[in-house]
Amino acid sequence: MSPANPDGDARNGDGPGSVLAHLDRPAGERARIAVVADPHVATRAEGTAKLFELTLEHFEAALADIGTRDVDAVLSPGDLTKDGERWNYEAVDDALAALDAPFFAVPGNHDVPKERDEHETPGLGRFTERYTPDDPISRGPDGLSFRTRVGGLDVFGLNSSGTAERLFDSHEGHVEDRQREWLADELETAERPVVLVHHNLPAITEQLDAHREAVEPEFADIPAMADPEPFVETLADGDAELVLAGHYHVPATGVSGGVREVTVPTTCSFPQAYLLVDVTPDGTTVRLIPVADDTGLESAHARRVDDSPTARGLTSVAAARLAAFPLVDER
Repeated sequence: MSPANPDGDARNGDGPGSVLAHLDRPAGERARIAVVADPHVATRAEGTAKLFELTLEHFEAALADIGTRDVDAVLSPGDLTKDGERWNYEAVDDALAALDAPFFAVPGNHDVPKERDEHETPGLGRFTERYTPDDPISRGPDGLSFRTRVGGLDVFGLNSSGTAERLFDSHEGHVEDRQREWLADELETAERPVVLVHHNLPAITEQLDAHREAVEPEFADIPAMADPEPFVETLADGDAELVLAGHYHVPATGVSGGVREVTVPTTCSFPQAYLLVDVTPDGTTVRLIPVADDTGLESAHARRVDDSPTARGLTSVAAARLAAFPLVDER
């Protein structure tokens, strides 16, 4: 499956894909980051709007394209696997073996143990070992959160999805007090901080709520971040310049309490894409890079709108955002 994006170099201004956003910040020393969200790799399942039978193919296509983009690091806000199955983690690891760039991730709600699971999910120590920095500047109190340096950026990973002891019975997100305290301390010394987290800040959730009210009354209430205000306050007080999140499977952006979030689309279903984030002295450009060809994108759109009211609603939101690119131009 060949990506639909043209060749190009966003460092020179005329890059691949479509511009999702031009942002004033971060700005400074050049850095290029690829962000791959919600691949939901499933090697023993098929169907649904997530196109389980194609999830590994889409993930591998994203990584292969990223390999041509001269990135400083690849970040993921989680949901690497269908539901935390060992065999799916092994497939993720096999795919990542071909990647010639650092890969850092935080867990999504489908990567951590849940009470409904009929399989044993590997311990989160494995997640820390495989998908977080070997030598972080600092590691959060839960062992999964981290601070590392990518180019001229301080990148923070925050675990909002839980552990075997926390959020075990829910797909909601939450950033605990002890994580926020760690983050607040670390932000005091950070340069151009970028925060990676699975669950979304309120401004993005409100966009989906508005769609439900205006367009799709049967659109489900998707598990969101619980009690997000203290987390937003910590980000704002620490002058976090950009938050990268996944979870909702749509390309979007919003501002919560003065904090800019960019939501990363999924690679698993429409619009099957990752984001390329270029930081320059003039600001940051975020581009959406498809990982399927035209037929693949059209097929995924058709499958997703026919799956459920919620899948149809998310497809409508994604299509509306794609039609409105760039979603923000602060320059």
